[in-house]
Amino acid sequence: MSTGTLWTVVLVASLGCYLLKLAGLSVPAAWVERPVVRRVVEFVPAALLGALVAVQAATSGPQLVVDERLAGLAVAALALALRAPFVVVLLLAGLTGAAVHWLV
Repeated sequence: MSTGTLWTVVLVASLGCYLLKLAGLSVPAAWVERPVVRRVVEFVPAALLGALVAVQAATSGPQLVVDERLAGLAVAALALALRAPFVVVLLLAGLTGAAVHWLV
């Protein structure tokens, strides 16, 4: 890709992001304050983060894989369910992933 094409893509993407942000700010407040919309908006960030984690933990390119990442994710989920501090969750997940990688 040439430098001119790259800059064109960057500028068009930047303009698109700006227009999308402007469209979001232009939505009337009455629409956003509806209870159904408010409940949906509260869960969208968690759903997107969950989808990103699932894709990163269970795929390698276009293929589904089962490896140490899923073991670490399972231990992290269990630690979070038991209300462990976040640093402990990270350490347990990392140690589990490393141990499974070393064992297999």
